[in-house]
Amino acid sequence: MKTYGILIDGKWQPSSSGKTFDSINPSSEKSIGKFQQGNEKDVDRAVAAAKKAYESWRLMPPTERADILLEAALILQRDKTHYGELVSIEMGKQLKEGLSDVQEAIDTFKYFHGEGRRMFGHTTTSELQNKAAYTIRIPIGVCGLITPWNFPVAIPSWKLGPALVCGNTVVFKPSSDTPLNAIELVKVLEKAGIPKGVINLVTGPGSTVGKRLVEHPDVRMISFTGSKATGEWITKNAGVKKIGLELGSKNPIIVMDDANLDLAVEGTVWAAFGTTGQRCTAASRVIVHKKIQKAFEKKLVAAAQKLKIGNALTHEIGPLVNKRAQDKVQNYVDIGKKQKAKLLCGGKRGHGLFYPPTIFTEVTPKMTIAQEEIFGPVTAIMPVNNLTEAIKVANSVDYGLSSSIFTQDINNAMTAIRDLDFGITYINSSTIGSEVHLPFGGTKGTGNGTREAGWAGVEEFSENKTVYIDYSGKLQKAQMKDSGPRKK
Repeated sequence: MKTYGILIDGKWQPSSSGKTFDSINPSSEKSIGKFQQGNEKDVDRAVAAAKKAYESWRLMPPTERADILLEAALILQRDKTHYGELVSIEMGKQLKEGLSDVQEAIDTFKYFHGEGRRMFGHTTTSELQNKAAYTIRIPIGVCGLITPWNFPVAIPSWKLGPALVCGNTVVFKPSSDTPLNAIELVKVLEKAGIPKGVINLVTGPGSTVGKRLVEHPDVRMISFTGSKATGEWITKNAGVKKIGLELGSKNPIIVMDDANLDLAVEGTVWAAFGTTGQRCTAASRVIVHKKIQKAFEKKLVAAAQKLKIGNALTHEIGPLVNKRAQDKVQNYVDIGKKQKAKLLCGGKRGHGLFYPPTIFTEVTPKMTIAQEEIFGPVTAIMPVNNLTEAIKVANSVDYGLSSSIFTQDINNAMTAIRDLDFGITYINSSTIGSEVHLPFGGTKGTGNGTREAGWAGVEEFSENKTVYIDYSGKLQKAQMKDSGPRKK
């Protein structure tokens, strides 16, 4: 069994804790390696290395930093099958999705390679003569990146790409469910030419590694993707830092009575059961017009029951990531039954860590399964009478990441775009499938207003500096010039 190290100042090494943990293949429940159980001392050393490397990294032209990202993208592209299989083996999503996870990192690094030639500021006029005024983008400093297990290559790339091209250095703490994917991604960046100390990786528990990273006085920014409860803790304990949070959601698909029913079913199956429902954009609510409810349910159940469940490398639906996740899903299913939601299919755990696609109907907005994020292959059909009621039901949760409506009526579509309180809205498509060159993030309990990916990634991982250049040869004072009396 191979033992992997942590990366500090360009050197792979054991943790000062002397302890390791196993990462498990959820399809087979067998260990794929031993990983360092990092601690506070490791974080302190990693932050010190990142702080030291920052002084030279920030001065490297952004185009040169960006070239390293492009090289990393090309390495991933050449060995995409290898890295995609690794995602499926360690995380448990089907192979096509594992390959897609890697493709998203390729696309992200290529996109931020382009941003190395932009990094736009603004130029404007001054209220004084012989004075220039404009803004530039400057790096923040040492950034702590804390990432989840469900997109073990893609989500780290969303953070690493903009953080690095903007001139920041990084201490990266991946999920303990997918440490190998994180290590392999960082090794790709090393092969691409990243200088030592610019990226440091510390595996280990959130209670030690994550906590110290959040509280460390030399860490200038925390970017976190994960649970709402942890996001709230970070907000209270990070001190005066820039914070980026993406905290999940409870996403709705609205299916109107004029919808293309087959398309709506296909979109729902993909959104509800893709990645075994383990996406922050998964559709765990389907708000259906009563006129087409029965026809929709019949088609959806038939499609769900055709999905093949098994080893992630060879099946359409892989396992849940671990036993805790499976127990959580079963608990929510049991709650749904107790609250009198009608079970149409699924609802009982399979062998190992597998769980079948599960559909409830006659779910009301106040039911627990309609309000709380389940993060498994469970969706709830909620019947409504009209679009106004559908939007009200959609908005009746604490989250606001992704939403969707299936309709052939442009008026319905435009009303949904205007009134759905979510950061993303799809028309006649699934709630999943964001593209890397557009901002990603949500409203309400989904986050703190920041956005990842696209041009928003540069905004998130940089500071605005305002510059004034006075070439008048005298001290001019804004807001204090005498413009003389107003003429009547």
